[in-house]
Amino acid sequence: MKKADNDNETAFIVDVTQSGIFLIDNIEEERLPYILGAYCPNILFPFLREAVNDLVTKGSFPQLLLTPINFDAEFEANMQRAQAAAVEGQA
Repeated sequence: MKKADNDNETAFIVDVTQSGIFLIDNIEEERLPYILGAYCPNILFPFLREAVNDLVTKGSFPQLLLTPINFDAEFEANMQRAQAAAVEGQA
């Protein structure tokens, strides 16, 4: 959700829900979390950015360009946090 304020008043709120249908075949089981957590979002996010920008500009507001997200880096960071939490849980 993206909210824009103008003189302490809400100018607009953009709340977009997006999903994708992917045929995932012949992938090793251990690669599936990466495919779902990074690869698929990398494919979908540019379309989300375009949809948000279109919604905002069609409402006569200036462009709203969402910052690109590196889902590969986010996925890796989440995996490292999960591994660290698992190690702490064993100690």
